[in-house]
Amino acid sequence: MVGSLGSYAVQSLTERRQWKRQRDERWDEKRFETYGRYANALKAQLRVAQRIGAGLGFADVVDPLQPAEGLPLLADAESHRATEWESVLLVGDAATIAAARKWHEIWTIELLVREGPVDAEMWTKAHRLASVARDAFYESARRDLGIAGDPPPSGNWPRTWRTELSG
Repeated sequence: MVGSLGSYAVQSLTERRQWKRQRDERWDEKRFETYGRYANALKAQLRVAQRIGAGLGFADVVDPLQPAEGLPLLADAESHRATEWESVLLVGDAATIAAARKWHEIWTIELLVREGPVDAEMWTKAHRLASVARDAFYESARRDLGIAGDPPPSGNWPRTWRTELSG
């Protein structure tokens, strides 16, 4: 009788641990997918804003969109980002949600293209701030997902390729 109870208790604990491990793995996978979809939605939104910026005369992007053509695309990209945001709120940890919130303040770049002429210094500063926020999001998401190692190096804005080619 004692042996049977002991065996039952050990088996129950083993099954409980296995179930918990599998549940944690499923949630890790969900968070990974959610963070990735959100990052892609933000990147798409930023890309449209950059293309409109190129249409306004900023040379950092080579495929310009005129505001009349690009602003509806920007609105669609923002709607998609807002939808993905709800999933981040559902599965993200507090630090990653805070970092994502800071990154999605790229709407400042959207406001710049909506308001028309912007000086180059403000445009560059807005992109640098977005880049720093992006790096913080990835660092936090990697930590939440238990991904070891340093995050990839930051991309510098504006890109230095024109200067490098000229030099």
